[in-house]
Amino acid sequence: MWVVKIGGSLSHDPALREWLTRLWEVGGGRVVIVPGGGDFADAVRQYQQEWHFDDLAAHNMCLLAMAQYAILMQGVVPELVLASNEDRIRRALRDGRVAVWVPTDLMRSTPDSMTNWDTTSDSLAAWLSTSLNAERLMIVKSCEVEANAPLEALASKGILDRRFAAYVRDANYVVEVLSKSDVGVMRDRLLNVAV
Repeated sequence: MWVVKIGGSLSHDPALREWLTRLWEVGGGRVVIVPGGGDFADAVRQYQQEWHFDDLAAHNMCLLAMAQYAILMQGVVPELVLASNEDRIRRALRDGRVAVWVPTDLMRSTPDSMTNWDTTSDSLAAWLSTSLNAERLMIVKSCEVEANAPLEALASKGILDRRFAAYVRDANYVVEVLSKSDVGVMRDRLLNVAV
Protein backbone atom coordinates (compact mmCIF):
# COMPACT_ATOMS: atom_id res chain seq x y z
CA MET A 1 0.00 0.00 0.00
CA TRP A 2 1.15 3.49 -0.89
CA VAL A 3 0.23 6.79 0.73
CA VAL A 4 0.27 9.75 -1.67
CA LYS A 5 -0.07 13.16 -0.05
CA ILE A 6 -1.18 15.83 -2.52
CA GLY A 7 -0.37 19.33 -1.39
CA GLY A 8 -3.10 21.89 -0.94
CA SER A 9 -1.13 24.17 -3.24
CA LEU A 10 -2.42 22.06 -6.14
CA SER A 11 -6.06 22.86 -5.33
CA HIS A 12 -6.24 25.48 -8.12
CA ASP A 13 -3.82 23.70 -10.48
CA PRO A 14 -4.90 21.59 -13.50
CA ALA A 15 -2.24 19.08 -12.36
CA LEU A 16 -4.60 18.06 -9.54
CA ARG A 17 -7.04 16.40 -11.94
CA GLU A 18 -4.17 14.60 -13.67
CA TRP A 19 -2.76 13.27 -10.38
CA LEU A 20 -6.16 12.10 -9.15
CA THR A 21 -7.07 10.51 -12.49
CA ARG A 22 -3.76 8.65 -12.80
CA LEU A 23 -3.95 7.45 -9.19
CA TRP A 24 -7.49 6.19 -9.79
CA GLU A 25 -6.44 4.48 -13.05
CA VAL A 26 -3.44 2.58 -11.67
CA GLY A 27 -3.73 2.69 -7.88
CA GLY A 28 -6.95 0.78 -7.20
CA GLY A 29 -6.59 -1.35 -4.10
CA ARG A 30 -3.13 0.05 -3.36
CA VAL A 31 -3.29 3.82 -2.83
CA VAL A 32 -4.48 6.09 -0.05
CA ILE A 33 -4.49 9.79 -0.89
CA VAL A 34 -3.86 12.31 1.88
CA PRO A 35 -5.15 15.82 1.11
CA GLY A 36 -3.25 18.91 2.14
CA GLY A 37 -4.98 21.88 3.69
CA GLY A 38 -4.50 24.49 0.97
CA ASP A 39 -6.61 27.62 0.98
CA PHE A 40 -8.85 26.05 3.60
CA ALA A 41 -5.95 25.86 6.09
CA ASP A 42 -4.72 29.31 5.08
CA ALA A 43 -8.11 30.64 6.18
CA VAL A 44 -7.57 29.00 9.59
CA ARG A 45 -4.27 30.88 9.95
CA GLN A 46 -6.04 34.15 9.14
CA TYR A 47 -8.83 33.49 11.64
CA GLN A 48 -6.32 32.56 14.34
CA GLN A 49 -4.43 35.82 13.78
CA GLU A 50 -7.69 37.75 13.95
CA TRP A 51 -9.28 35.99 16.93
CA HIS A 52 -6.18 34.75 18.81
CA PHE A 53 -7.56 31.29 19.59
CA ASP A 54 -5.19 28.50 20.60
CA ASP A 55 -3.43 25.94 18.42
CA LEU A 56 -5.78 23.17 19.55
CA ALA A 57 -8.71 24.93 17.89
CA ALA A 58 -6.53 25.66 14.85
CA HIS A 59 -5.50 21.98 14.63
CA ASN A 60 -9.12 20.82 14.63
CA MET A 61 -10.05 23.44 12.06
CA CYS A 62 -7.13 22.36 9.85
CA LEU A 63 -8.32 18.75 9.95
CA LEU A 64 -11.66 20.05 8.67
CA ALA A 65 -9.71 21.99 6.02
CA MET A 66 -8.12 18.72 4.90
CA ALA A 67 -11.58 17.11 4.90
CA GLN A 68 -12.85 19.86 2.58
CA TYR A 69 -9.97 19.25 0.18
CA ALA A 70 -10.70 15.50 0.32
CA ILE A 71 -14.32 16.19 -0.65
CA LEU A 72 -13.11 18.48 -3.45
CA MET A 73 -10.89 15.62 -4.71
CA GLN A 74 -13.82 13.22 -4.77
CA GLY A 75 -15.85 15.90 -6.55
CA VAL A 76 -13.18 16.01 -9.27
CA VAL A 77 -12.89 12.19 -9.53
CA PRO A 78 -16.10 10.68 -8.08
CA GLU A 79 -14.66 7.14 -8.15
CA LEU A 80 -12.41 7.99 -5.20
CA VAL A 81 -13.69 6.76 -1.83
CA LEU A 82 -13.69 9.03 1.23
CA ALA A 83 -12.46 7.17 4.32
CA SER A 84 -12.12 8.62 7.82
CA ASN A 85 -10.35 5.77 9.61
CA GLU A 86 -8.16 2.72 9.09
CA ASP A 87 -11.09 0.29 8.82
CA ARG A 88 -12.74 2.33 6.07
CA ILE A 89 -9.44 2.81 4.26
CA ARG A 90 -8.75 -0.93 4.29
CA ARG A 91 -12.30 -1.70 3.15
CA ALA A 92 -11.93 0.67 0.18
CA LEU A 93 -8.61 -0.95 -0.75
CA ARG A 94 -10.06 -4.47 -0.43
CA ASP A 95 -12.79 -3.35 -2.83
CA GLY A 96 -10.10 -2.37 -5.34
CA ARG A 97 -10.68 1.35 -4.88
CA VAL A 98 -8.48 4.36 -4.11
CA ALA A 99 -9.19 5.90 -0.70
CA VAL A 100 -8.97 9.58 0.19
CA TRP A 101 -8.32 10.09 3.90
CA VAL A 102 -10.68 12.39 5.76
CA PRO A 103 -8.69 12.89 9.00
CA THR A 104 -11.51 14.04 11.28
CA ASP A 105 -10.82 11.14 13.68
CA LEU A 106 -7.64 13.04 14.67
CA MET A 107 -9.61 15.92 16.16
CA ARG A 108 -8.49 16.48 19.74
CA SER A 109 -10.08 17.80 22.93
CA THR A 110 -6.71 18.40 24.63
CA PRO A 111 -3.40 19.54 23.11
CA ASP A 112 -0.76 16.98 22.15
CA SER A 113 2.32 16.73 19.94
CA MET A 114 0.22 17.11 16.77
CA THR A 115 -1.70 20.24 17.75
CA ASN A 116 0.71 22.89 16.45
CA TRP A 117 1.68 24.59 13.20
CA ASP A 118 4.95 22.62 12.97
CA THR A 119 2.88 19.50 12.29
CA THR A 120 1.01 19.87 9.03
CA SER A 121 -0.59 17.45 6.58
CA ASP A 122 2.93 16.32 5.57
CA SER A 123 3.56 14.91 9.03
CA LEU A 124 0.01 13.60 9.28
CA ALA A 125 0.64 11.67 6.05
CA ALA A 126 3.76 10.18 7.66
CA TRP A 127 1.75 9.30 10.78
CA LEU A 128 -0.87 7.58 8.61
CA SER A 129 1.81 5.74 6.62
CA THR A 130 3.23 4.32 9.84
CA SER A 131 -0.24 3.42 11.15
CA LEU A 132 -1.12 1.60 7.93
CA ASN A 133 2.31 -0.03 7.59
CA ALA A 134 2.63 1.49 4.11
CA GLU A 135 5.37 0.51 1.67
CA ARG A 136 5.87 4.01 0.29
CA LEU A 137 4.98 7.61 1.08
CA MET A 138 4.98 10.13 -1.75
CA ILE A 139 4.62 13.81 -0.91
CA VAL A 140 3.52 15.83 -3.96
CA LYS A 141 4.34 19.54 -4.00
CA SER A 142 3.43 22.25 -6.50
CA CYS A 143 7.00 23.58 -6.60
CA GLU A 144 10.01 21.98 -8.22
CA VAL A 145 11.75 19.55 -5.86
CA GLU A 146 15.38 18.59 -6.31
CA ALA A 147 15.72 14.82 -6.65
CA ASN A 148 17.06 13.18 -3.49
CA ALA A 149 17.20 16.49 -1.61
CA PRO A 150 17.66 15.91 2.14
CA LEU A 151 14.37 16.18 4.01
CA GLU A 152 15.88 18.61 6.51
CA ALA A 153 16.88 20.91 3.64
CA LEU A 154 13.34 20.79 2.22
CA ALA A 155 11.97 21.61 5.67
CA SER A 156 14.35 24.56 6.08
CA LYS A 157 13.05 25.95 2.76
CA GLY A 158 9.44 25.54 3.93
CA ILE A 159 8.69 22.84 1.36
CA LEU A 160 8.06 20.27 4.12
CA ASP A 161 6.91 20.96 7.65
CA ARG A 162 9.47 21.16 10.46
CA ARG A 163 8.48 17.89 12.10
CA PHE A 164 8.30 15.73 8.97
CA ALA A 165 11.91 14.49 9.02
CA ALA A 166 11.51 13.34 12.63
CA TYR A 167 8.27 11.50 11.79
CA VAL A 168 9.94 9.48 9.02
CA ARG A 169 13.43 9.09 10.52
CA ASP A 170 12.83 5.46 11.52
CA ALA A 171 10.16 4.70 8.93
CA ASN A 172 10.06 1.23 7.39
CA TYR A 173 8.71 2.68 4.13
CA VAL A 174 10.26 4.58 1.24
CA VAL A 175 9.79 8.36 1.38
CA GLU A 176 9.81 10.48 -1.76
CA VAL A 177 9.07 14.15 -2.29
CA LEU A 178 7.89 14.85 -5.84
CA SER A 179 6.94 17.87 -7.88
CA LYS A 180 3.53 18.18 -9.51
CA SER A 181 5.25 17.53 -12.85
CA ASP A 182 6.33 14.05 -11.67
CA VAL A 183 2.94 12.37 -12.26
CA GLY A 184 4.54 10.08 -14.85
CA VAL A 185 7.18 8.99 -12.32
CA MET A 186 4.43 8.01 -9.88
CA ARG A 187 2.45 6.18 -12.57
CA ASP A 188 5.49 4.24 -13.80
CA ARG A 189 6.43 3.21 -10.25
CA LEU A 190 2.92 2.01 -9.50
CA LEU A 191 2.75 0.07 -12.76
CA ASN A 192 6.15 -1.52 -12.12
CA VAL A 193 4.96 -3.00 -8.84
CA ALA A 194 1.54 -4.04 -10.13
CA VAL A 195 0.39 -7.38 -8.76
